[in-house]
Amino acid sequence: MSMIPRLLRRIAAVLAGLVLLLVALAVSYRWVPPPGSPLMAIRLAQGAPGIDRRWVPLEAISPHLVAAIVASEDSRFCAHHGIDWDAVEAARAHNEAGGRLRGASTLSMQTAKNAFLWPDRTWLRKGAELGFTLLIEATWPKRRIAEVYLNLAEWGDGIFGAEAAARRHFGKPAAGLSASEAALLAAVLPNPRRWSPERPTAYIRNRAATIERRMAIVRRDGLAACILDPA
Repeated sequence: MSMIPRLLRRIAAVLAGLVLLLVALAVSYRWVPPPGSPLMAIRLAQGAPGIDRRWVPLEAISPHLVAAIVASEDSRFCAHHGIDWDAVEAARAHNEAGGRLRGASTLSMQTAKNAFLWPDRTWLRKGAELGFTLLIEATWPKRRIAEVYLNLAEWGDGIFGAEAAARRHFGKPAAGLSASEAALLAAVLPNPRRWSPERPTAYIRNRAATIERRMAIVRRDGLAACILDPA
């Protein structure tokens, strides 16, 4: 009997076992806080002096910050199931028209990336991100997706999560963030190692002001109701 079919079966069995393990891990994060993230390990390998990350429940994070991330990152978070097809189409049309490249990453996609994957733009990583996004949308409530996102997001060199960010940048717990402070934290999310919410440039101040205006729309139209409403 040829060794090749046997070897292929073993490889397939190992891959299937790995997939099942990853699925079980992802499902367990619905209840268990992730112990860390691949990006935290990468930052340590890059020379970060340490990781400041303090997990807190969603109830211990200011509603202003919830409104800020919805306003700045994904205003349709409560309406889609992981992928915002309207945003995908808008980004495609914008990019084809020759404008500055625009993505269509949702909060669910960013949570999947932060919890399970590494930061790059390869098709392999994007495919894995899509798979994990659909998995967590199918097994986690929206509040849990937002909670994990807010506890894993990077907010500075070695600073991860809303609680660590609030204490390091504003000297207060995440529950005590004001609307303007929340808007500043959201404003630096695209590049938190370059921009600082406590020493904002004119660009970041303007961006934060725009986010704060959008936060009023989020509250008015109930765009964060799936996160802020316990039901």
